Amino acid sequence: MKETHTKDHPSVAKVVELIGSSPNSWEEAAANAVEAASQTIRNITGIDVKRCTAKVQDNRIVEYRADVKVAFIVERE
Repeated sequence: MKETHTKDHPSVAKVVELIGSSPNSWEEAAANAVEAASQTIRNITGIDVKRCTAKVQDNRIVEYRADVKVAFIVERE
C-alpha cells in the first residue's frame, strides 16, 4: 500500500463532486454517491452535501438528488 501521510510528506486531499440519486430519501442519495465513488476512489475521508433537489411528477417526489463533494487523501509513492 502507498503512503498517505508522513512527517516529511504531509497528506494532500482531493475533492470530486458527484450527484447521487434515490427514490427514497436525500440521505440515501448521498450514500449512493459515496458508494459509487468508492468503486474507483480509495481513502475517502468525508463528504460535504452542497445541495439537495428532487424530481417531481404528478405532485409527488419521485427522485431525491444530493449534490455532494467527496474528499479523499491522495496516495504518494
